[in-house]
Amino acid sequence: MSEKTSLDFLKQLNIGDVSQAVCTGQEWYGSQDNGQYDSYSPVDGKKIGSVRKASKADYEKLITTAEHGFDHWRRLPAPKRGEIVRQIGNKLREYKDPLGKLVAYEMGKSLQEGLGEVQEMIDICDFAVGLSRQLHGLTMHSERPNHRMYEQWHPVGLVGIISAFNFPVAVWSWNSMIAAVCGDVSIWKPSEKAPLSAVACFNVMQEVLKENQLPEGIFSLIVGDVPEIGETMISDRRLPLISATGSTRMGKRVGEVVGGRLGRSILELGGNNAIILTENADLKLAAPGIVFGAVGTCGQRCTSTRRLIIHESIYDKVKDMLVKAYSGLKIGSPLDESNHVGPLIDTDAVKAMQDAIQAAEKNGGTKVFGGDVLEGDGYESGCYVMPAIIEASNEMEIVQEETFAPILYLLKYSGSVNNAIALQNGVKQGLSSSVFTTDMRESEQFLAAWGSDCGIANVNIGTSGAEIGGAFGGEKDTGGGRESGSDSWKAYMRRQTNTINFGSELPLAQGIKFDI
Repeated sequence: MSEKTSLDFLKQLNIGDVSQAVCTGQEWYGSQDNGQYDSYSPVDGKKIGSVRKASKADYEKLITTAEHGFDHWRRLPAPKRGEIVRQIGNKLREYKDPLGKLVAYEMGKSLQEGLGEVQEMIDICDFAVGLSRQLHGLTMHSERPNHRMYEQWHPVGLVGIISAFNFPVAVWSWNSMIAAVCGDVSIWKPSEKAPLSAVACFNVMQEVLKENQLPEGIFSLIVGDVPEIGETMISDRRLPLISATGSTRMGKRVGEVVGGRLGRSILELGGNNAIILTENADLKLAAPGIVFGAVGTCGQRCTSTRRLIIHESIYDKVKDMLVKAYSGLKIGSPLDESNHVGPLIDTDAVKAMQDAIQAAEKNGGTKVFGGDVLEGDGYESGCYVMPAIIEASNEMEIVQEETFAPILYLLKYSGSVNNAIALQNGVKQGLSSSVFTTDMRESEQFLAAWGSDCGIANVNIGTSGAEIGGAFGGEKDTGGGRESGSDSWKAYMRRQTNTINFGSELPLAQGIKFDI
């Protein structure tokens, strides 16, 4: 990618050399002497720009603004809130190309995936617009005469959003746009590894907020360190809900602190996702799902395929098929659409991958393919790797953990699909899962209550690529949270049960008598 091309999309998104740390949706400000994050692209190692770090004083000012914004925003009818979100979606459509390029360049995912991530933002806006007219409660029959019972849903308040680098913009939109139509305001702390993508989102969205003359603080952004900003957010009782995406270690900390103040948390944490290939699998159908699941985003999706559980009768055939497919992978700049795999986010991630491969081999695993760090022309950033295939066993400590890199562990099973399901479920994480089979009985076993224990269970598609219409999230060490579609909106609201007496007497429930 030429320097001229990089400046093109940065200028379109109004990204300068140094960006401020805080945005209220309309105003940018922040400490000038609290340090800054320098964002370097894993694509070519070049510096893209810098973002200043917010101080605690900046945070306090932002919270006050958000509280004032909430008081206004919750009074707007939900369909009118939906209209603002509709306009934001349309504005994202206008900037889809430059924003997708920035996501790809700053994070390292392919251009198609970068554009796809922006499309996710657009799609969730569309979903939220429809939702703004469907925030419904139930009506119930009262046991007392001349009484009516029903429930309604009210906004919960200020929502804190903590996102990870691998989806630097989409996860924010899943939370903020749903929260917005629910009547909440949001405060977003993005990953320090991809802060410019967040800055760009707010540069785009500002146009809508200003055109509609909305108060500040409905959508807010704050960039800062975990001790200074992240810990402050999760400890702050003024944020009744925290939605956090990241590692299981991080999620346990968030859950502990937020739970300690009896707040709510939506946790989207690690995955150790498996695809099961039964003896009845259609391998031609399965191949692209396996390879994309394992190497897409260079293995840096929470839904990336980590384990491939293969029936012994087709094991060797599948192994040969994968080695052939991996041998044809094109690795290089994600902005070159002919490439399949881009870089890891940074050299720390490269080291973590190398350490994982060594640990697997030390414990008896056999490297079948790849795993090397790539060097030479086009790989100057030091972040490019050859995706690895390793024969292993499910009991290995390293297989039990999530390594955020393109490592695919091959696991062999015999007997029925239930044995494969036991292997799949035999890890601490429970995000995404998949089975490839043409046998209806096997697929139904996989989907049964005694089948996959994951929040996402697919048949004849891979583990990654969830649509926004379904609730997204998982069980066990994945955190148990749900975002995006279905009825996930309820997490951003508080339920209220109402009983109205329209009679002239005051009967008590359960037939209790209390005469005075």
